Amino acid sequence: MADNTIVDANGFFGEYGGQYVPEPLIPILNELADTYNKFREDPDFRREFEYYLAKYSGRPTPLYLCSNLTKELGGAKIYLKREDLNHLGAHKVNNTIGQILLAKRMGKKKIIAETGAGQHGVATAATAALMGMKCTIYMGEVDVERQKLNVFRMRMMGAEVISAQSGQRTLKEAVDEALSAWVGQAEDTYYLLGSAVGPHPYPVMVRDFQSVIGKEAKQQCLEDEGRLPDVCIACVGGGSNAIGLFADFIDEEGVKLIGVEPSGRSLEPGQHAATLCLGKPGIMHGFNSYMLQDEAGEPAPVYSISAGLDYPSVGPEHSHLKDLGRAEYEHASDSEAIEAFFKLSQSEGIIPALESSHALAHAMKLAPQLGKDKIIVVNLSGRGDKDVGQIEEMISKGELSLP
Repeated sequence: MADNTIVDANGFFGEYGGQYVPEPLIPILNELADTYNKFREDPDFRREFEYYLAKYSGRPTPLYLCSNLTKELGGAKIYLKREDLNHLGAHKVNNTIGQILLAKRMGKKKIIAETGAGQHGVATAATAALMGMKCTIYMGEVDVERQKLNVFRMRMMGAEVISAQSGQRTLKEAVDEALSAWVGQAEDTYYLLGSAVGPHPYPVMVRDFQSVIGKEAKQQCLEDEGRLPDVCIACVGGGSNAIGLFADFIDEEGVKLIGVEPSGRSLEPGQHAATLCLGKPGIMHGFNSYMLQDEAGEPAPVYSISAGLDYPSVGPEHSHLKDLGRAEYEHASDSEAIEAFFKLSQSEGIIPALESSHALAHAMKLAPQLGKDKIIVVNLSGRGDKDVGQIEEMISKGELSLP
């Protein structure tokens, strides 16, 4: 598994990470860390993990050259790492397979999770069904409404979906309520966190399970082009798909790494979720990282058209990469993401998730500035089926028009 960025024994990437949790959770997290360290390189564990990636999820996913889009933009070649072609339509299943195999080895009988756009929830529900485990998923009430299809998919596979009613009723509150529920159930319940956030060891585990994305992309680019890409781009909410792509390229200094956050409606407070671009270090959900804060230092209200990106913090490894200058972090607005959503749909016949559309929007800006000999790899972290209803509703209300 990837270990390109050094994390210390206490779970810190530089000054970011750690375990800022209630005392009763520390031995539970340490048991998980010990279990992961025991099995991460275990041949039987790796064999089972790789079996399900191949036979259940359908890996490897292809690296696809967007010939039409590249020609239209007139610059660098744009390749897509097609995580949308995973079983269930997103990168999330890479991580849920890995973590649920750990849960099984720990003797857990129940799974609890949080979800934003619902892709992690769907992947968790699926892998829990696969392994015969009871599953409960917390999802913000706002996200339940705008991602009805994914809610129904979770329930179809036997999961209980609990609507988080507190605060802004989005991803932060789903995490809050899931963590609170887990504290009283940890003896027989595994908390399956969906992004590269949270207390140690979750950021390391999620990075490692998602690093298959970058490993494949590197090998595929070498096969297709005979060299590494010049730029790797991925959207960043919590940061799992981005760190999954970046992990195997961190030591490749000639490859620029760019994460793209949502600037939403504007860069005014409460209208975006551009954490790394506009935040500062703070502690939330058990870890220290860049965070959007209000005047009292509490997590600030955030917004994105994409339910999977409206989170006021970010994975600690991304904060470390930012401070090191190894990765750059940009932002794309709702309108830019929607433009990219339609552009890829109409130029390549591929409907991207609104999350991934933020990364694509930046690639579309960057490609014409680079020579035709340059290569950009964009992580297409999910397919847009889940977002079509939301976009259609916006069109029917006159908020958008079909290009």
